[in-house]
Amino acid sequence: MAQRAAAAKSTDRFARKREAILDAATRILNRKGIKGLTLGDAAAAVELSTTSVTYYFKRKDDLAAACITRGIETLHDLAETATKAATPPERLHAFLTGYLDILRKIDAGSAPPLPIISELRALSSPRQEEVVQAYMRLLRKVRQIFDHPDLTWMSRGRRTARTRMLLEQVFWGGAWLARYEPDDHPRIRDRMVDILLNGVARQGRGWEPIPIPMAKLAEGPELAREEFLLAATCLINLRGYRGASVDKISAALNVTKGSFYHHNEAKDDLVVACFERSFEVMRRAQRLAMDLPGDQWDKLAACAAALAEFQLSEHGPLLRTSALTALPEQMRRVMVEHANRVSDRFASMISDGIAEGSIRPVDPFIAAQMLNATLNACADLGYLVPDVRPKAAASVFVRPLLMGIFEK
Repeated sequence: MAQRAAAAKSTDRFARKREAILDAATRILNRKGIKGLTLGDAAAAVELSTTSVTYYFKRKDDLAAACITRGIETLHDLAETATKAATPPERLHAFLTGYLDILRKIDAGSAPPLPIISELRALSSPRQEEVVQAYMRLLRKVRQIFDHPDLTWMSRGRRTARTRMLLEQVFWGGAWLARYEPDDHPRIRDRMVDILLNGVARQGRGWEPIPIPMAKLAEGPELAREEFLLAATCLINLRGYRGASVDKISAALNVTKGSFYHHNEAKDDLVVACFERSFEVMRRAQRLAMDLPGDQWDKLAACAAALAEFQLSEHGPLLRTSALTALPEQMRRVMVEHANRVSDRFASMISDGIAEGSIRPVDPFIAAQMLNATLNACADLGYLVPDVRPKAAASVFVRPLLMGIFEK
């Protein structure tokens, strides 16, 4: 009896210490990415030696994978609860309620921090495959929000795309919801749910985006520089900062490492250049859209559609915002400022549309952040729905946000 009690106590102690290590490592992961996470830093954060941490996690990737998997499982539990509601709108409301409640508990220190899920791309094998399996389990569970007789018209591919868009609102939410007091979360949830259910277009407006020529969007740096940045962007998006080595980027372009360093002093400079390229594409799309005839709804739809198409075109994708965690803090702050300016311009377009009556009364800031998240995740569409064409990207992925996630 005494032996069993001692064993149980030892097991509890092990579990508590393991959770403390995961909490500390998750905070480091969110600040510095997998590139900046070390067993030593995690150990110091919980006042242990590095050797003691290896008793729980042999390698850095083991620790990072455990952090990300724990976060995925938390979201899976929220989705499990949400899908028990009777209707898709009720499930959506329950899912976002649960998510914002978790954020409130994290802020109060009564729940472990959520990791940046997209960092799973930087994991090495076999941990990456294990975490991807957990992520796909989450995707399938959240997709059950759409399981309802009224939504049988929605193909599996479209349901998967809308699920990915919805998940990105949760993944990206941690980046902008920190600007609000936890007491405001119920109001924010209601506004997010309203946008997801009803879109931003005024009732009676259709989805007929005015085309913005992609060739104009691709203008910019000289061809060699553009090809280099595009190759680097693709690799960073696919493998994360750590996985996109100088050797792999050079090999993708069939150039030497010397050529790489001719264009870039260091890898961090390359990531900054990739972000600057992506922001410039977004800014150019916004400028071209604002010069179009029509009202603000026409311009917002045209801009969003053009950027969604760009993501799947030969000139895309844009660099994922998850790459920000790999940058040194000073560089990261500058890039975040650029990202906020892009989002603020979307908010201005939405605000002007509300004033003129072409866009519903929604929270412009929240709607702009949700649109930014959607456009960021659009690069995944080719993997989720392999047969989707660039021209259809906006209809499949962006239209559900702007017109309503459960609308045809």
